[in-house]
Amino acid sequence: MTILCVRFQLPPMYEAALPQLLGLLEEFTPVVEALPPDGALADLRGAERYFGRSAVELASVIRVRALALHGVDCVIGAGPGPMLARMALRDARPGVTCAVPEDAPGEFLAGKPVAALPGVGPATARTLCEYGLDTLGRVAAAPLSTLQRLVGAKTGRDLHEKAQGIDRGRVVPNGVSRSLATERPFTRDELDPDRHRRALLSAAGELGARLRAVDKVCRTLTLTVRYADRSATTRSRTLEEPTAHSAALTRTAYAMYEALGLQRARVRSLTLRAEGLAPAEQASHQLTFDPVDEKVRRIEEVADRARAKFGPRAVMPGSLAA
Repeated sequence: MTILCVRFQLPPMYEAALPQLLGLLEEFTPVVEALPPDGALADLRGAERYFGRSAVELASVIRVRALALHGVDCVIGAGPGPMLARMALRDARPGVTCAVPEDAPGEFLAGKPVAALPGVGPATARTLCEYGLDTLGRVAAAPLSTLQRLVGAKTGRDLHEKAQGIDRGRVVPNGVSRSLATERPFTRDELDPDRHRRALLSAAGELGARLRAVDKVCRTLTLTVRYADRSATTRSRTLEEPTAHSAALTRTAYAMYEALGLQRARVRSLTLRAEGLAPAEQASHQLTFDPVDEKVRRIEEVADRARAKFGPRAVMPGSLAA
């Protein structure tokens, strides 16, 4: 067991703590891949040899440190490869690491529905089930030629290997995702534009906090509005300058929302995505003589220092945006 898939149980609005938690994993291995907003993959092959402990034992240490240092619990899956670790995570629970047996991954997968395999979409799963291949065990036992006739040569070969537990994936170290996203679902289909705007205010505040936490700025902001009938509208807008300033993100989000001209739309959720991320030190900032804007930026700096010192619960992202 060399790969861990960790999902930190971050409360809503506190995903900005992820970089600090990734730093905790990097104390064990430099091979850490962020899975925003709340997860990561860690390759512990070197750590197992260095510490003389198995990946499952190291997972227990990671969980204790996350609780002690950050007040965040986590669930962990372990496996010989990234795909298997991700699948093990689904069966894990706090305090109990779910591990895929390294010598018998096929047995772990055999009883799972074919749709549980990463990369198998609804259409592929439906096709396989129509021919009685509804579990991964049956897919693994099926002739390769049969699978290739049903779903295509390349897809059939990949599916046959994965169903047998052959995991050719690897952990790709990264500092931060190329984009960051946050969603604000409503408990019921929402008609009130004021509630829509409050959700956008909260989402933009969170994105700003997360960007500043990893010293990034974004160039483009994308808004996705999902409706009660499951349809969606997506709009993107390039910012005047790359920024992580919550107030600027909020203004852009409001502008995109207003441009949609929604009339009594039943909205199910709103999603904001920051794209085109770049290091903050490489971004230029146009000087402004607006005292209100400068005051908000100083307040953001103070709030960010409070989060770094006292943890993600110290300040509510979005509460400082205007």
